[in-house]
Amino acid sequence: MWNPNMNNNIFNESKKNFQKNVKKTAKGVKKVVIIVAAGVAAVFIVSGSFYQIQEQEQAVLTTLGKPKAVTETGLHFKIPGIQQVKKVNTTIQGFPIGYTIENNQTVDTEGIMITSDYNFINVDFFVEYRIAEPVQYLYASQRPEDILKSISQSCIRTVIGSYKVDDVLTTGKSEIQAKIKEMIITKIEEQNLGLQLVNITIQDSAPPTQEVMQAFKAVETAKQGKETAINNANKYRNEKTPEADAKVDQIIKDAQAQKQTRINEATAQTSRFKAMYEEYQKNPVVTKQRMFYETMESVLPGLKIVIDSGNGVQKVLPLAPFSENDTSADNGQKPEKDDTQETDAPKENKTNNAENPTAETTNPETPQTDAQ
Repeated sequence: MWNPNMNNNIFNESKKNFQKNVKKTAKGVKKVVIIVAAGVAAVFIVSGSFYQIQEQEQAVLTTLGKPKAVTETGLHFKIPGIQQVKKVNTTIQGFPIGYTIENNQTVDTEGIMITSDYNFINVDFFVEYRIAEPVQYLYASQRPEDILKSISQSCIRTVIGSYKVDDVLTTGKSEIQAKIKEMIITKIEEQNLGLQLVNITIQDSAPPTQEVMQAFKAVETAKQGKETAINNANKYRNEKTPEADAKVDQIIKDAQAQKQTRINEATAQTSRFKAMYEEYQKNPVVTKQRMFYETMESVLPGLKIVIDSGNGVQKVLPLAPFSENDTSADNGQKPEKDDTQETDAPKENKTNNAENPTAETTNPETPQTDAQ
């Protein structure tokens, strides 16, 4: 027989058991959630407590708003929620001025400038920099790269405006780059950007139009021709200068040797004259006779002496031509024969010999001589 009270008791009992099971399950789930949350929190705390700095990085550790630079590489600790870390890349970076890197297009507003001689020129630059002070870079100014670019453009235009167009296109590039770099470094330090300028280089410099470019090329060609001519002249000079110097040295040495020879000869003659003068003062007559005899000894051996025959003609060999016949003979002409002279000459000689038998003898006391 069916009893309604019994069914109610069974239902109530099942309900109570279900509620107990639900409570037990809820407590278990709550424990699991707590454990998972604790694990996640632990992982978050552990992972947020350490940070890694690579070789080309520096970090800024901020503790309650106060920044501090961290430059050492490796693993570092921080307090989560209290300390924050910002990393910066310290590798060399760069940007162009006057053109774009992506499509290599000219930016006229940046590249076209005016020189000191009022010529327009298009100059492209590339600026290289790196982050040197992370704290200043992050907190001293906003967008420091844009500030650096503005400073670079200002310095470039200032320096280019102080040079002539020929210097910008040719020989003055190195000097221009050095001045621009020095000016940019000074302004970066004044602005406290935290950046360090590594280098700035002129990538290209050219006139703004094709016509002007052709004119500048013609001028450059003329300058190169001038340099070539100068180099050739210097080469010729370098080749000829040693030879000329050697000749000059030889002439100087010969002149010095000749001078010394003349001095020695003059000194010797002076010494002989002084010695002779001293002897003359002691014995004037003897010295005169000795000088006369010494002079005759040196002069007479080279002379030919002919004694005068007394006919009024002095004959000293070698004789100069005195007669007409002798003159014609000397000129290569055969003299004409004179029968009268050939006939009379022996008679005259015989007469002279008869009148002066001693005419051909030499008088040692008074010889008649004529030296040529």
